[in-house]
Amino acid sequence: MSIIKNQYPILEYDTASKEILKPNLNMEKIQLPEKCVYAFLGGVVDAYAASHDAICVSVLHTITKDYPVYVVEYNGSPVVLCQAPLGASAAAQSMDSLIACGVRKIVSAGSCGVLQDLPENAFLVPVKALRDEGTSYHYLQPSRFVELDTEIIQAITEVLEKKKIPWSECITWTTDGFFRETEDMVSYRKEEGCSVVEMECAALAACAIKRGVQFGQLLFTADTLADPRAYDARDWGASSFDTALSLLFEIAEQL
Repeated sequence: MSIIKNQYPILEYDTASKEILKPNLNMEKIQLPEKCVYAFLGGVVDAYAASHDAICVSVLHTITKDYPVYVVEYNGSPVVLCQAPLGASAAAQSMDSLIACGVRKIVSAGSCGVLQDLPENAFLVPVKALRDEGTSYHYLQPSRFVELDTEIIQAITEVLEKKKIPWSECITWTTDGFFRETEDMVSYRKEEGCSVVEMECAALAACAIKRGVQFGQLLFTADTLADPRAYDARDWGASSFDTALSLLFEIAEQL
């Protein structure tokens, strides 16, 4: 048996045996381009697809919603465009399906909560993510952090520099517990070097490493938890959505 056992199930890992359900389930005949924009940007994704003559080549089916998989021409090259679902498990499952159909270079963007005194709509580039979610432990053996791909980090930062958009590197805290970001836990994560919090980055990075593909993420700041006594949702980073999507296509072009 190839299972590394542990008292706690989340820390157990199967190192070798075959998967029963294949990630290309229901998409066996689809072959996608290698570059992919995978965006936590809501309706902005479908609006972009509609205004840029994108072709819907498949659909990622979930029990609650179907997510169209588009191919769009960007400066003469085909790029996959897909809305990413909320949460580590759903996001990794959908990304795994895209990888199984040919995607090899993935760039993502989405909002994050801030743990430090950062303004809204600031752009950040995570270099590693703290694995406080469950999904990444099914793709990689246990560790506290997962590193993000340095080549894609470089592509992201080069585009931000070219566009003269201020940015900072960060360590992000990926958690499943949106309503369990307690005062003491926020303080603890800050002590570990985390400056922002979101729900998917660690899982997506782990999935990419397991599958031997490249993944990187661009974050923009939304709500603030910097002062636990004065939580402020602000405007959830809404004014950054269009800019973030535009940046993702420029980044994908560099890969």
